[in-house]
Amino acid sequence: MENSLIYLVVLILMILGIVGTIIPVLPGLLLSLCGLLIYKFGTDAPLSMIYIWIFVVLTGISVVLNYVIPARTNRRYGGTRWGSVGSVVGTFAGMYFIPIPFGFLIGMFLGVFIGELLHDAHDKKKAWNSTKGALIGFIYGTGFNFIVALAMFLVVIIDLF
Repeated sequence: MENSLIYLVVLILMILGIVGTIIPVLPGLLLSLCGLLIYKFGTDAPLSMIYIWIFVVLTGISVVLNYVIPARTNRRYGGTRWGSVGSVVGTFAGMYFIPIPFGFLIGMFLGVFIGELLHDAHDKKKAWNSTKGALIGFIYGTGFNFIVALAMFLVVIIDLF
């Protein structure tokens, strides 16, 4: 394959990876990491292996943090397991049943709120606080993923030019 075609594929994968950090339907960091690996091993790029190892480790950390951060922030704001389960169910329901951009977010927040109300129907303040915790967890996790994907993209762009 021509190097220019490989570069195009790499850039498309990395841009899709950045978008995928915000839209959960796409595996954001994995797409970016694939682009980085194709760039390193599919071309004669002089990119140092230290970058590959750093981004592999950061992607692994991200996978763990995507499960830990929302649960921790949900609990920190008074949430229960009901809210956590509601978050997962609501995210998938929002992706499929709320046909607007970022419908998954609406579903996630509704899921947390409804899950907490199912746990304790009289404590709406606790349900609202748990929903705020889910939002903060989502922002932290998405922010970390976005920064790592953007860093991968910038490393490739700087190395290209």
